[in-house]
Formats: sequence, C-alpha cells, structure tokens
Amino acid sequence: METQQGRFRCGERELRVFRLVGKRWTLAILATLLHGPARFSELARAVPGLSERVMSERLQELSEARLVERVVDPGPPLGTRYRLTAVGERLRPALQSLMEAALTLPE
Repeated sequence: METQQGRFRCGERELRVFRLVGKRWTLAILATLLHGPARFSELARAVPGLSERVMSERLQELSEARLVERVVDPGPPLGTRYRLTAVGERLRPALQSLMEAALTLPE
C-alpha cells in the first residue's frame, strides 16, 4: 500500500489479493471454510450454483496462494478435505465483516 500526499494507492500485493478474492465464488468458498474443513462435495452443497469445474479451479488457485490446503484423510476409505491455512485464517475478520454486512443489505 502506497500513500502519496495522504492518498491511497494499491500496491502489487494488495492488487494480487484483490484479484484473487474478487473472482466469482472465491469468497463464498472461503466463507464456507470458516466453519471448518470440508470435502469437495460438502463445499458444492454449501455454495449453490457453483460448478465442480469452477470450484476445482478456485480451490487450486487458493491452494497456490497458500490460503487453503488440501488434506488427505487416512482411510479406509480415503477422503480429501480442504481447510484454511494459517494465512487463510488471517482473512477471517474481513470475511466475517462481509457476512455481517450482507445481513444489513436490503434484499
């Protein structure tokens, strides 16, 4: 974040985060994971309208950004869950504020 004469200017780091979380469905996935680890199918049920292909892409992007990690549960049967990383947990206050704001918006 850069400031010149008291004015805000986005730096590369801020823009990178805004580009990532600004993608459709990303915030919904992160908000779902605030409630704990979830399987792919649980995420799909929690976010109506999200296709499996797009969810897979978003989870990959979030994993590459180290906000979400994919964890293989020991079997049998083997299972895979997704959860927020420590870095992803740092978004919790912002996500909670957005969810609280959503409750105050007119329908």
